[in-house]
Amino acid sequence: MSAGGRRPIRRLEPRTIERIAAGEVVERPASVAKELVENAIDAGAQRVSVRLDGGGLERIVVEDDGEGIPPEELGLAVERHATSKLAPDGPIDAIATLGFRGEALASIASVARVRLLSRPAGEEVGHGIRIEGGEVAGRFQAPRAPGTTVEVADLFYRTPARRKFLKSPAAEQLEIVRTLARVYLARPSVALRVSTGDLELAVYPASVRLTDAAARVLGPEAARGAMALDAPVPGGRIEGCLGAPASGAATSTGLYLSVNGRAVISRSIPQAVRAAYGDSMPRARFPVGVLAFTIGRDGVDVNVHPTKREVRFARERELLDALRVRVREALIEAPAPSEAPLGRPSPAGRARMPPPPLTAARSSLVQARLDVSAGRSEPALVAAPARWELLGCVDRLYWVALRDGGLVLVDQHAASERLLFDELRRDGRLARQQLVAPIAVTLTALERATLAAESEAVAAAGFDVEGFGPEAALVRAVPSYRGVRAAAAALAGLLDELADGVSAGVGPGAAERRAATIACHAAIRAGDEIEPATMGAVLAALDAEPGRAGSCPHGRPIFLALPRARLDRWFLRSGA
Repeated sequence: MSAGGRRPIRRLEPRTIERIAAGEVVERPASVAKELVENAIDAGAQRVSVRLDGGGLERIVVEDDGEGIPPEELGLAVERHATSKLAPDGPIDAIATLGFRGEALASIASVARVRLLSRPAGEEVGHGIRIEGGEVAGRFQAPRAPGTTVEVADLFYRTPARRKFLKSPAAEQLEIVRTLARVYLARPSVALRVSTGDLELAVYPASVRLTDAAARVLGPEAARGAMALDAPVPGGRIEGCLGAPASGAATSTGLYLSVNGRAVISRSIPQAVRAAYGDSMPRARFPVGVLAFTIGRDGVDVNVHPTKREVRFARERELLDALRVRVREALIEAPAPSEAPLGRPSPAGRARMPPPPLTAARSSLVQARLDVSAGRSEPALVAAPARWELLGCVDRLYWVALRDGGLVLVDQHAASERLLFDELRRDGRLARQQLVAPIAVTLTALERATLAAESEAVAAAGFDVEGFGPEAALVRAVPSYRGVRAAAAALAGLLDELADGVSAGVGPGAAERRAATIACHAAIRAGDEIEPATMGAVLAALDAEPGRAGSCPHGRPIFLALPRARLDRWFLRSGA
């Protein structure tokens, strides 16, 4: 065929078709784990165990106590378009199970080595098959309790080009934990356990109440302060729990969604929920929680995406409008903000606490300034830069100072964050301070997986951390800057944002996003009581580089300057 000529239409080879189908369903190890766990749930399993080697790249083993597969159907279980979940003639728009395309096992078997062992209740022994290159390579028998075991080894061994685009084993393991947390919150009545070697990555017990399951995934504080939702919506009903405005996350991934027991991802639903929060939540934060929709079969289309992670609603606009109303009603009826929110409070949440009493340090600093104005004594103020004259602090957040004849307010968190961000870009890591005694910090399963995947980022942030039991970590050192050390509890917030992908390691500006995330959680926080000497040191550091940006790496301003001329105009002294 000449260049630019017509290309003939041809049928693809069966193996090419298999690889295309596999690419639709099997994107990475997390896709495999999700499909196999959902198959187990469809089989009536009450307990599912997932074991990982090499972050799932080397091996994924899923065991369940479901009804099992009869020996004569094992070959069909790995054949394309063969399924027990759909009648031969359909209809495909009346699917009540999690799996329905009949391609998951076949697609997995076409790109990996698969070993399938199953025993129905009526059999005395388990029967199994091995699949190599998409073909049955052998059959065997082995003892097993009723249920099924699927072992997937050497994922993408037949397509090495696909494998090189995957992330590190620790990062792929993190994605598996994140994905299976969604599956668990969609079907909390099924116990789920995820492990690697001797390490328990996640242990999610069967839960009757959705709020109990949410507490296991989002943290032990989830049961307290959560806003409950249980109300009708067009075509069905919504149940769930949402965090208070102060508990917002950096991205919308902290909102877990399911429709008819199927974990889904949506753009429109988080947007509707965020709109309902309005100005009660800082602009750059997003709600955290769990929402479960129950919609009639004629009101939702589950056959939209090969991996079933997206759905289409028949009355979407009406549903979203109703959702905004229900969330808004829950916000109005929510308990007082002083009660513990869902998850961990954000810096904005802490800043909204009642103002603390005037401390001795603040009182003496303010009094020193008053003494100067009265001409009574020489002030013994802090060693601040010559251009600055410190007056005090408001609500342990805003420093008040004079500079160049005008009044200046300084956000202590934004100022500290800017300095740490610049230090990270210059040196690659922050200074740390060893603790006299290590501090135990409780972590969620996702945070523990993030700690393994992002160990270098955590170390660069100035934390020295080691595992401590199944649900905690020991913090032995914390970030320190000019005499101020971060709290050990800041580790959890850092891990949450790293898991959310705020510091994703790819794409333009990846290094800056990671540095900004680290700096934010190592910086002075809203509510921290800062000694006057430290205030002066921070201001001096900000003045050390004339070209330094006047905002934190997230764009919030550090200073608010009120020149003397503006003050005069406000007080009608413009002619003075």
